[in-house]
Amino acid sequence: MTQVPAYERNPRLTCLHTSVVDAGSRDGRAFAVLADTVLYPEGGGQPADCGTLEGVDVVDVQKVNGQIIHILTDPVDTGPVTVELDWQLRFDHMQQHTAQHLLTAIAADHFGWQTTAFHLGATVSDIELDAATIDPAQLQMLEDVVAAEIRAARPVTARRVSRVAYEKLEVRSRGLPAGHTGDVRLVEIDGIDLNTCGGTHCANTAELEAIKLLGTESLRGGTRVFYLSGERLRRRLGAEVARTAALRGVLGVSDDELIGGVESRLEQVKEASRTIRRLEDTLASLLAERFAARGEALLVEHLPGRGLPFLQRLARELEALDPTRAVFLTAGEGDEGFFLLSAGEGSAVDVPELGPRIAEVLEGKGGGKGRVFQGRVSRLSKRDEAAGLLR
Repeated sequence: MTQVPAYERNPRLTCLHTSVVDAGSRDGRAFAVLADTVLYPEGGGQPADCGTLEGVDVVDVQKVNGQIIHILTDPVDTGPVTVELDWQLRFDHMQQHTAQHLLTAIAADHFGWQTTAFHLGATVSDIELDAATIDPAQLQMLEDVVAAEIRAARPVTARRVSRVAYEKLEVRSRGLPAGHTGDVRLVEIDGIDLNTCGGTHCANTAELEAIKLLGTESLRGGTRVFYLSGERLRRRLGAEVARTAALRGVLGVSDDELIGGVESRLEQVKEASRTIRRLEDTLASLLAERFAARGEALLVEHLPGRGLPFLQRLARELEALDPTRAVFLTAGEGDEGFFLLSAGEGSAVDVPELGPRIAEVLEGKGGGKGRVFQGRVSRLSKRDEAAGLLR
């Protein structure tokens, strides 16, 4: 492909009749090279477009050694084809990418924060600014200035200039790629920014609809700012509204009372957990006394519906009552559950030797230290066989 590709000539073109000039398979994936394409290859922080090639899905587009490689779900033959663009995905990329240009320009010109990196994510995008910290008030100010420029509907245009002309212009750029030759592509937001970029962009800032700054995090001595723009923002807002409505229904409170309602429920859960813990401690003590009354040197018990922490409590209670006893406890429903083997100082049971053997019989894994061995198993139905090893 020697001419400027269709995705650059007309970023809003969604269908193109062209031809496959090369096709085959690389690394187990079908590919095609076209005479021209409306699909943008990944680059400059912007993800690749998706679309179809004669009905075959194009799942990735990469530029390799000057060629634009279309990665396909199925192979195609050389010859005439129609390539179609996933416009919804493309326009989303255009909104997020143009938002980055606007954010970068406003952050630099109004606050002195230079952009050091940009990431267009699948759900949230971000820019990295060379500001050590950005407080909430500054973040709101940045968002307000950006909103004013969106309302101004400033035109966004792209053009190519010679290297000589480029050197004479005041361009916001982190430098051209190593080995770059030929013309330089510039993207301009009228009266705001002139930047080197090869990506696709909105026709004007009004097409961004809105930009919401979601928050920040410190990173590499600077600050990463997360944002949403356009349709992404509307979808996110819709999801948040639905989530809030669901919470109102669960908690039975108004929007203004949601946080207090959640805090109240969490405190109730914590108190319930403390009560359960106290009851389980009491139950473990009562069971230990009942089991100890049997006077058995080896106690074998299965406790349906219990977990490993309860087995541990019970084993400690039993050892305290009689250090000459060994206990083999299991818990769980069906075949999956837990086991614990422990022996007091006066017991002859060799826990380090028998513990792994029991785990093997019960088809599980475990570990231990000293006179306790425990683990998770998948064959509780074999617990009688395991107990036989101890007896």
